[in-house]
Amino acid sequence: MARIDIDKPRWDQSTFIGRFKHFAFITDPRTIFSSMAELNAAKLLLEQYRSASEPPGTTEQQLWHAKQLYESSFHPDSGELQNVTGRMSFQVPGGMAITGFMLQFYKTNTAVVFWQWVNQSFNAFVNYTNRNAESELTTGKIAVAYVTATTSAILAALGTKKYLAKHPSPLLQRLVPFIAVLAANCVNVPLMRQSELESGILCTDDSGNKTVPSKVAAVKGISQVTLSRIVIAAPGMILCPVLMERMEKWRWMQRVKPLHAPIQVLIIGCL
Repeated sequence: MARIDIDKPRWDQSTFIGRFKHFAFITDPRTIFSSMAELNAAKLLLEQYRSASEPPGTTEQQLWHAKQLYESSFHPDSGELQNVTGRMSFQVPGGMAITGFMLQFYKTNTAVVFWQWVNQSFNAFVNYTNRNAESELTTGKIAVAYVTATTSAILAALGTKKYLAKHPSPLLQRLVPFIAVLAANCVNVPLMRQSELESGILCTDDSGNKTVPSKVAAVKGISQVTLSRIVIAAPGMILCPVLMERMEKWRWMQRVKPLHAPIQVLIIGCL
């Protein structure tokens, strides 16, 4: 077997399809069920392969699977094993559940406050888990970012809910969670990664060698993350309320009200 460069992506990153396959590969939700032994074995195999001391008979498929487990579970900068709920591979099941419940329980202020708090707590944990290891992030900064983002989300949700209460359309009330998520993301990501804005992100050359920190790169990267969070959330959080507003008028849906939340979770997953 010809030796492969295990440190490079499996697919061509100059094409959209290649980038799509790569990120689908490392964010596969099935990897969250891998045991600690499997993850450590994957890390060991990659280390052995880099030093040309892998076990005899190691196949290319085993190497790619080890790379998938490693890159989905270990921090790309520090190499530390990430908490399961903070991994990007947990974003689909975790985000599906939280978004579905936010869209279902929007009618009371208590429910709005609780689910916005849960959502922002989850987002803050994901941001912290996937932070740039080169940037110092103190406990104080984390606390400020978390409290500010949670407060922004709750105020945006309650304020929008109160404003739309005067509007006769119940559909608009269902969009309250999306407005809150939009506002919170504009606060959460920049604050959680503020040290990168202050010190810059360490850039590398074409060979992967570290060069100089860049504040411009930090602003560009964090802006793209913030925008992508909103764009990714938009289809589900806008279309799902439209579908549920129609579906809840159906007779059989009125008989299975306890299943409305799970149904919304499934719809979010499909969208």
